[in-house]
Amino acid sequence: MNTSEPAGRPGRETSSGRDGTEKLNWIDRRREKIRAEIERNRRGDHKVPTWVLAAALVLIVGGWLALVLLLG
Repeated sequence: MNTSEPAGRPGRETSSGRDGTEKLNWIDRRREKIRAEIERNRRGDHKVPTWVLAAALVLIVGGWLALVLLLG
């Protein structure tokens, strides 16, 4: 049999225990994790304060620009 799929690895059309319900469950779990994260962020339960992230970004970009301007 000449097929484009390797042996032992069924394609998406075959039913080897992986029908659409597993994918929907994964999508539902992912959506729930995203909803929970948004709720935490709205409550202010951040792991790292926003100002720390902003300061880190400014330092990284500023250092990169200084490196380019001094060596370029």
